[in-house]
Amino acid sequence: MLRYYEAEGLLAPQRTDSGYRDYGSTEEETVRRIKMLGAAGMTLETIQQLLPCVRSNDPEFTPCNNLRRILAQQVSLIDERIETLSQSRRILAGFLSSVN
Repeated sequence: MLRYYEAEGLLAPQRTDSGYRDYGSTEEETVRRIKMLGAAGMTLETIQQLLPCVRSNDPEFTPCNNLRRILAQQVSLIDERIETLSQSRRILAGFLSSVN
């Protein structure tokens, strides 16, 4: 995953003289933040936009461009998924009750 995050521009580890990646505490913090945002259901594209705004490993943000818009958009996407799942549940529950 670390190399994938690097390829996506989320990590930029230092390189040793022999070309090996040297992941330090900064990269560890970044990975924790990526995981936190990912656990909230965000895509890597969205995480890439929000990552510069994250202050800590808790959901604390510094004001930055479009932060409120991006977060509101993410909440809206989650609401849509919840509605879709609720509809699916109602349909399946109806099927189940008709089998009894």
